[in-house]
Amino acid sequence: MSEASVINHIVAEPPAAGHRISFFRLGGIEHLELTELHERAGRLAFALRDLGIARGERIGILAANCLEWMVLDLAALRLGAVTVGFDPAKFATADPALLDRYRLRLLFTDRPDGAASGVPHIRALADVVRMAADQAGGRELPPVLYAPDDVTSLKLTSGSTGEPKTLTASAGSIDNDLLAVQEMFSHGPDDNVFVFLPLSVLQQRYWTYSALRFGHDVTISTYEAAFPALRQIRPTVVMGVPGFFETARKHIEAQAGGPVPTAPASAGAASTGPASAGPASVDPDKAAASARRLFGDRIRYLWTGSAPASGGTLRFFNGVGLPIFEGYGLNETCIVAKNHPGAHRLGSVGRVLPGKHVSLDAEGVIHVRADHPVCRGYEQAPPGVSEHVFSADGTVRTNDIGHLDEDGFLYIRGRADDVIVQDNGRKIVVRPIEEHMRASPAIEECVIFCLKQTHLVAVVSPTGDTVGPDEEKAIAEQLARTNAAFGAEEQIREVVVARGRFTVENGLLTSQLKPRRGQILDIYLSEFNDTQGSVHAA
Repeated sequence: MSEASVINHIVAEPPAAGHRISFFRLGGIEHLELTELHERAGRLAFALRDLGIARGERIGILAANCLEWMVLDLAALRLGAVTVGFDPAKFATADPALLDRYRLRLLFTDRPDGAASGVPHIRALADVVRMAADQAGGRELPPVLYAPDDVTSLKLTSGSTGEPKTLTASAGSIDNDLLAVQEMFSHGPDDNVFVFLPLSVLQQRYWTYSALRFGHDVTISTYEAAFPALRQIRPTVVMGVPGFFETARKHIEAQAGGPVPTAPASAGAASTGPASAGPASVDPDKAAASARRLFGDRIRYLWTGSAPASGGTLRFFNGVGLPIFEGYGLNETCIVAKNHPGAHRLGSVGRVLPGKHVSLDAEGVIHVRADHPVCRGYEQAPPGVSEHVFSADGTVRTNDIGHLDEDGFLYIRGRADDVIVQDNGRKIVVRPIEEHMRASPAIEECVIFCLKQTHLVAVVSPTGDTVGPDEEKAIAEQLARTNAAFGAEEQIREVVVARGRFTVENGLLTSQLKPRRGQILDIYLSEFNDTQGSVHAA
């Protein structure tokens, strides 16, 4: 790998002094200089080596975001070991079966059942502090050099059903992304990048790698502590999924007195769907002030991806002075495209990154080839699944439908699986309709289905924990606006209001806040009465 390799740099070289990593909890905040983070990771690497961990062996981590998580990940990098992150929302217990299933040499966890299990290869994550402290300082590890195809991490997909598929992540794919992101956003000494999604997601660890290589601060929290953290840490960059920013938008509007008018798309920008109608009763200046109170006064930009963001939410944040840039990528591809300063087109997910190549098949499905592929197939998956997604040269069939405009901006229309084919052969892309429904302050999420392949129905989750007559009225009014905005075959005949919000905890959202369509339909299918234009609670 060339000298530009970020991974090889952070393994071989201590970071520049003057920057720190912070961990925010609801009970306080912990700071550590990046130079000390590097030192602790090196000491822990010696301890792991003494336990027999060799290059290529796997270390599992099942824990909430914390300092020990990142120290262990960086120690594994220093040894050439492979980190396997387990999402705490999916893996409630440290099951000893994980050791064999994922070929783990060790599993570190903050789950009490795992730490006290007595299983020799399962350890408490808190042990890493003692393990590092017990090592003498000043020693040098044998150098580890990563080639582009060498594996640093095992990814577990966030699929909505069944056991997660697994795939290896190459050093070359990580380097390609980090260098491209730095070229686009120029993170530097004044930046503090805020991360709150699970560190089990490899991309969330990118920002610590970036801090070590390019010299900036990074703050890590949990999702539950994200909003309190914003008020204290004053970040310059916030990494979040669309659901987070949509929640923030509704909070800002409520604090400012009501829904805020959104500016029209800029010239040349494609809309993600018909504009929604609704009341606009707030001074935009009040909304901007409320946004700054929530996010702090140092925001340089907001980053969103992992799921489609609504055009209304994107326009809202740009309108209140907090630039938000949407991107696109998959576990199988890493980052494919990203809007950024100087190349931003609302409605698109940005221009394709250097080193990534996008093509479209006859159905409009996006295929991605990378100069440095993440991998060339799933390690664990049902028969035929890997061959359906990966071609022989590593090109990935994304299952997303989209197009490229004349300037090279990529647009996503929806998932191929979410294109409804009615019995008359008409194809309906449901994403714009769902986004239009979500424009209502009363609706947090909307998922559309096609019953009997003849007509559309929807399940909506409310923004609050209870649904009264006022909320049902607001949802009915939004249904009328949405049906008026779309064609005759795109009408939603019936809406069922879910019994409370969709959450990760109740199994109706993935860890990246995407609706689990299959589970939602299983729960609410019996609630539909097939009544034209109706809205009713489940």
